[in-house]
Amino acid sequence: MTTPSTAPADQDRKAPGRPRSARADEAIIDAVLDLFAEGHSADAISIEAVAARAGVGKATIYRRWPNKEALIVDAVTSIKGPVPLVRGESVRDDLIALLSRMGHHQDSRAVKVISCLLPEVQRSTSLHGCYQDVIEPRRQVMREVLQRGVQTGELRADLDIELALSLLSAPVLVQSLLQWNPSVDSQELAARVVDAVLGGIAGPNGR
Repeated sequence: MTTPSTAPADQDRKAPGRPRSARADEAIIDAVLDLFAEGHSADAISIEAVAARAGVGKATIYRRWPNKEALIVDAVTSIKGPVPLVRGESVRDDLIALLSRMGHHQDSRAVKVISCLLPEVQRSTSLHGCYQDVIEPRRQVMREVLQRGVQTGELRADLDIELALSLLSAPVLVQSLLQWNPSVDSQELAARVVDAVLGGIAGPNGR
């Protein structure tokens, strides 16, 4: 009697038309995150290194991602989780819900990965583009909340939407990643930032 062999993560020899292996996807993403968490730069991480760490062939990776940049985008997106949903009942509540998710990751590697990437984002045009691809869907959700607030009168009619995005996001990001000001209590930080910003941008129906 022949003992069945354990299927490898690499699915290079799978039958045509068979669904791609979720196990291989996870192994590849984990390999990228592990390499970043260990301090490897984006330039130093190669498809060969990822394949070796994941236990798959390079062809397996290239069938899923056209290049390294696309793979990095998916890897970083995976630790950020899905784009948050908002209830659409109150601009204040929606903004707090969105900001509360910033800097909070279920993956223990997240802070190391992001800290490793940030300096490179400033040096590399292509990596900066990858970073924008990751955050733009989240930024768009917040943008739509602000636009809705202008329409309902909860926010000022002359609101600079893009500046407001920065005013809301920057304090939470800086505190969560760098603990820039240890005197700032992180408890309820999202609500406190939202209330502080709304004090300047609230419209007639939001006061």
